[in-house]
Amino acid sequence: MSSAFPEGGLPQPTTPEGKAGLATLLSEPNGALVALDYDGTLSPIVADPMAARAHPGASAALRRLTPRVGTLAVITGRPAAVAADLGGIAHVPGLVILGHYGIERLESGKVTAPPPPPGLTMARDELPAVLAGAGAPAGTWVEDKGHAVAVHTRRTADPDAALALVRAPLTALAERASLAVEPGRMVIELRPHGMDKGAALKNLAAERLPRAILFCGDDLGDLPAFAAVRELRSAGIPGITVCSGSAEVTALAKQADLVVDGPDGVAALLAQLATAMGG
Repeated sequence: MSSAFPEGGLPQPTTPEGKAGLATLLSEPNGALVALDYDGTLSPIVADPMAARAHPGASAALRRLTPRVGTLAVITGRPAAVAADLGGIAHVPGLVILGHYGIERLESGKVTAPPPPPGLTMARDELPAVLAGAGAPAGTWVEDKGHAVAVHTRRTADPDAALALVRAPLTALAERASLAVEPGRMVIELRPHGMDKGAALKNLAAERLPRAILFCGDDLGDLPAFAAVRELRSAGIPGITVCSGSAEVTALAKQADLVVDGPDGVAALLAQLATAMGG
């Protein structure tokens, strides 16, 4: 479901539902909720997650959009403050950043979040032995996100094989620690149950009562948000799902109303939305 930018204008969704969602978004921007993932969507995927700076065009477009849409949000698995700093978007007026899949909320410079569950301490303590017992190869590394821990294999000689090697032991650890397992691009994350990007998006929609919704993501962790858009559409709120396309992950593209070419395409889409809304 890919789409080109017709004559430099907005790309067109390939589904009737997506077309209706985009039309309502443009006709009622003050009532729109526009939400985006961070890694792979606003920022390219890189070997070092702490070097994942937002696409400069995306940052600029967010600043153009924020006074024109009812709600502008970033929903990410990262800590909210980390995404804000890496993206250079900490001071975008009105932007809501939901970190750790919605567990954290950064708004107007303030982060709010419940305390991490006890199982995370157990997972941190056992993780080195679990990875050693699994024979995790050199280059496997652990990212501590505060409310979650993530095991990355992108730096290994064979990232796919390394991911397959550690998947079962990490799943078993998550079960012992009463944590959820979230797979992604060359990463497996252990995090608290009860929150994903779909739940975060639905909670934000219940709070803001949008008349139209757009969600853009790139990875398996964004599938619940796509499902949330479909659920909200069935409840009468027009919506559009956008995939930041890549060769690494294709599952999301198959469910999207519109596919754009990675963060470059996302930045272009956001800029065109701002222009179409008079920005």
